Amino acid sequence: MSVIYEEVELEDMEYNSKTQTYTYPCPCGDIFYILLEDMVEVGEDIATCPSCTLRIRVIYDDEDLPELREESSSGSSSDSDCEEDSKRRME
Repeated sequence: MSVIYEEVELEDMEYNSKTQTYTYPCPCGDIFYILLEDMVEVGEDIATCPSCTLRIRVIYDDEDLPELREESSSGSSSDSDCEEDSKRRME
């Protein structure tokens, strides 16, 4: 298991309602991301960066989370949208 780089409050992260994803800048230049679905359904609190090994712990209360929209392909579209956001930040 890798070490947690930082603990970040939920309100310090950016929320994208279209992808239902929280993001936070990573020191490598990319972004940490965590899916709302994972936070709501399994209590996930670790956001990962797709470009490096750093991880952050997201500090939140369940009542602070927005309502989860159910979509048939939310996982695949969220991942691709996060990758798009990541590419734009690197440019």
